[in-house]
Amino acid sequence: MEPTATVLVYSDDANTREQVRLAAGRRPASDVRQVEYLECATLPAVLSALEEYRIDVCVLDGEAAPAGGMGVCRQIKDEIFDCPPVLLLIGRPQDAWLATWSRAEAAVSHPVEPVAFADALAGLLREEERSGAGAA
Repeated sequence: MEPTATVLVYSDDANTREQVRLAAGRRPASDVRQVEYLECATLPAVLSALEEYRIDVCVLDGEAAPAGGMGVCRQIKDEIFDCPPVLLLIGRPQDAWLATWSRAEAAVSHPVEPVAFADALAGLLREEERSGAGAA
């Protein structure tokens, strides 16, 4: 059986989590591994998942409440050893500077546009493969 990549999806909104899953599907690009999604609706769930599972990429909703994805990103970059790359969903393109502040590796605008999102996710998965961190 082919190894899969685990993508953590954080949003307090179930519809946003569903948009992420549907935008990238099981394989965001033909040259990356299939994806399994681990959904989290709260910050404690994100922190537990990062401690408990091998996560390849995190997708964080910058518009989540009460803990927004930008703050969550900055926190996990500070607190999680060998933190996985982060794809941040931002409310508008002008918020890209905040994604940089949060130390996210990539950002795409809300609402989730399938092609742009799948390309960004596939790019992070490729980078994980190249670094050797994604080898299962």
